[in-house]
Amino acid sequence: MDESENLTQLDPRYKTMMRLVAALVAVAVLVGASIAEFAIPGWTGIIWAPAVLVVAYLVFYLPMRRYATRGYSVVEERLRVVRGVLFHSDTVVPFGRVQHIDVGQGPLERGFGLATLTVHTAGSHNASVSLPGLAHEDAIAMREEIRAAIRRDTQ
Repeated sequence: MDESENLTQLDPRYKTMMRLVAALVAVAVLVGASIAEFAIPGWTGIIWAPAVLVVAYLVFYLPMRRYATRGYSVVEERLRVVRGVLFHSDTVVPFGRVQHIDVGQGPLERGFGLATLTVHTAGSHNASVSLPGLAHEDAIAMREEIRAAIRRDTQ
């Protein structure tokens, strides 16, 4: 695989959505830290200080890092999806192996105008590749592009 191949970044709204999800987790962490803080008398800040650091990491740094390490490309009738902060994944799906394509939206994705493209290939239960963070219109267009390529191959 050519490492110099340019990857397309995901939609910038995906960063905001990931931050919102992280903020929801952060609220739970802070509630738990507050309960623990009041349960331990005389140790003011022993729980809150680390919890605030974890929350800051979860909400401000991690979503930006995750966004920066994700990308995709569609060239030469193949889809390449790159992702991963700790565990790097670089997946290439030739259009000829595609069985079907889904475009899905959860409630948050719908609110942000985003979608997840899922490409299912021939093979085992691990034979699907998801690409979250696409603008809904882009996901639909990619699905149609892949469908058109599959039709050309079968004719």
